[in-house]
Amino acid sequence: MKKKKIVIALGHEALGTTLPEQHAATKRTAKAVADFIRDDYQVVITHSNGPQVGMIHMAMNEFYLSNPEYTATPMSVCSAMSQGYIGYDLQNAIRTELLNRGIYKTVSTVLTQVAVDPYDEAFYAPTKIVGRVMTKEEAEAEEKKGNHVVEAEGGYRRIVAAPKPMDIVEIDAIRALSDADQVVIACGGGGIPVLQQGNNLQGASAVIEKDLAAGKLAELLDADKLVILTSVDKVCLNYGKDDETPLDTMSLADAKRYLEAGEFEEGTMEPKIEAAINFIGESAIRSVLITKLNKEGTQVSGGMGTLIRK
Repeated sequence: MKKKKIVIALGHEALGTTLPEQHAATKRTAKAVADFIRDDYQVVITHSNGPQVGMIHMAMNEFYLSNPEYTATPMSVCSAMSQGYIGYDLQNAIRTELLNRGIYKTVSTVLTQVAVDPYDEAFYAPTKIVGRVMTKEEAEAEEKKGNHVVEAEGGYRRIVAAPKPMDIVEIDAIRALSDADQVVIACGGGGIPVLQQGNNLQGASAVIEKDLAAGKLAELLDADKLVILTSVDKVCLNYGKDDETPLDTMSLADAKRYLEAGEFEEGTMEPKIEAAINFIGESAIRSVLITKLNKEGTQVSGGMGTLIRK
């Protein structure tokens, strides 16, 4: 019988921020991943990279300022670095956890590029803050390069676009590894955003919402289930208010209705619900679980979170 396929999207809480935090967090996360493998799922993992790519971008900028003979590092390259940095810890933690349970599977990180539309409206209204705080002079220099900046606490910050994911360049490789029953880590940080230019792929100065990329990954793999691990136990209506209402289940129709009504916060829960809607589509089989990874890294699949299905 064909195994069920699951895509697990790891949020910031499942990864940590600093190197020691990430090292510890990936060990906890590996337990939850191993539980799904124990339950005989084919597992594909994607993850956030916000703190990590910000740290890399800042470090590379500081290096360039101190060593102007070197070339400045584009955002797309920083994204690629973060995929390797996180994937390294994550694949080793999962491999160790599996071996400790007597499970022998290869765990691989695929450096993943995600194609975006050059005419996506997001390029005309960038919103994602990246990199370090800059002085006014540095911000003006960035603007002269054609980059966007915004005034922020303590100075100025660069902002980039967040276009929608259109396609995953390495999807055939990811599918082949998954179909071979290997554990795959892909589309880290939403993937490296690229623009198709003939036979060439050009890195875009942008970031992709990792939840939307996770939904696209699950869709292209024809997964049975998408699990989005975040910082809250359940999806809530009226979040943060006196009448906050956690939801155990949500129909696809209700998810669409709540999204259109602006019930979910932009940049946090909104892209998760949008990803769920896009992934489920017209399927009566696909489902999405949005939940929190507890501190022990267990019990993700058993009765926790908000389950969304048609």
